[in-house]
Amino acid sequence: MKIYVPLDSAAVALGADQVAKAIADFTATKGLDVEIVRNGSRGMVWLEPLVEIERDGQRLAYGPITPKDVPALLDGNIDSPGPVESIPFFAAQERLTFARCGLIDPLSLTDYEAHGGLKGLRRALDLGGEATIADVTASGLRGRGGAGFPTGIKWDTARKAEAARKFIVCNADEGDSGTFADRMLMEGDPFSLIEGMAIAGVAVGAEMGYIYLRSEYPIAYRILEQAIGIARENGVLGESVLGSGVAFDLEVRLGAGAYICGEETSLLNSIEGRRGTVRAKPPLPAIEGLFGAPTVINNVITLATVPAILADGPARYAALGIGRSKGTVTLQLAGNVKYGGLFEAGFGMTLGEAINEIGGGAASGRPVKAVQVGGPLGAYLRPDQFDTPLGYEELDAAGGLIGHAGITVFDDTADMGALARFAMAFCALESCGKCTPCRIGAVRGQETVDRIIAGDRSAVPLLEDLCETMRDGSLCALGGFTPYPVLSALNGWPEDFGLDAKEAAE
Repeated sequence: MKIYVPLDSAAVALGADQVAKAIADFTATKGLDVEIVRNGSRGMVWLEPLVEIERDGQRLAYGPITPKDVPALLDGNIDSPGPVESIPFFAAQERLTFARCGLIDPLSLTDYEAHGGLKGLRRALDLGGEATIADVTASGLRGRGGAGFPTGIKWDTARKAEAARKFIVCNADEGDSGTFADRMLMEGDPFSLIEGMAIAGVAVGAEMGYIYLRSEYPIAYRILEQAIGIARENGVLGESVLGSGVAFDLEVRLGAGAYICGEETSLLNSIEGRRGTVRAKPPLPAIEGLFGAPTVINNVITLATVPAILADGPARYAALGIGRSKGTVTLQLAGNVKYGGLFEAGFGMTLGEAINEIGGGAASGRPVKAVQVGGPLGAYLRPDQFDTPLGYEELDAAGGLIGHAGITVFDDTADMGALARFAMAFCALESCGKCTPCRIGAVRGQETVDRIIAGDRSAVPLLEDLCETMRDGSLCALGGFTPYPVLSALNGWPEDFGLDAKEAAE
């Protein structure tokens, strides 16, 4: 009998380690022959710790389980909703990037290969760099970190750049509030990221890669370090990847907690041992990046999706989605939501479907007042905008941005004036200080929001002018996108600023 207990951070925070120990102690006392597997999370946080028991090839789910539940669980006195795949939240998904997450032992290369792992890397080695990039381009894959830039174009730019050395960098500094997809994947299926980075290395001619990981992810760090060692021992990394003669290796670099280092040029400075400040562009990192060499920088989900594209061909991936938003989106439902967790499906579902049908509405049972899509720099969207399809261009047309696909839900008790002020305060706290619109503008922004809430109507146009300056004059997206939550809150809920709709419009 196999018993699966997640090692994912969310599950551990909810007591998974204690549950695993209770199972080990109970089975030892009873003399039961049991193998405990620490897997990744299936993404349904409200059911964590989610324990799965496999008997005679059938794997049944039970959750949430506490240490006190263990005797009843193993004696068969707790009912199961059935296999995870039959739970409605999970059954409605189109899992591609997360197909193995929670299903396998994350540190078993044998499990990984048994579920389709390394097929993409082998095909990339057969195709060569130019043809590999052609597949990635044909798939329509765009950057999942938020920018949405076509991955194939970025890779081809680095491939064509003439240089003695090139690098692949994974941006795993997942700092946006309400986002956890990168962490879940690194903890539950690290070999998919390793394989994706190796494919990128083959494609552009890079022999070295770096995973820039936030230090707040100790479990992900431990898993990645072990997985890289296993990959190296088995020839997936090293001087001859899978015996091909092509060299590629990886190293993890830990950040020190700066939100700004999620911006790609600040991240490069941090890897080089410099202060995490934004670099001016051009030059683009794909031409002159890490240590002055051509560098591909992609998000975790972007890189971890590449193996499936190469293994199955680009047409399957491109067939999913809507418009120019191809493939799947890994939604992270958080905040005041009944069914919080990760939901992967093709782009195109509406925001309302994601919140109400998948997420079950507000956990409080009260009406949903606002949702913020895309992290702390994303716009707040109103219920009358919930028919907006989830896609890059579609959300942009509604005044929002998809970002890293985090969706934070707020019920009708939320104070939008306070949330707008928080956006400016967050920007002021996390600014690298290099450019004036962000460094000074965010501080003045807090003061101006305070003036409006205190009843100073003359401060409204001042705030709008300030937001325009930050948007157009900031060196990076931190200052440039902070106006999204501020102005969307002001225009969508003027009453929370002490204004009526007419005053806000004027």
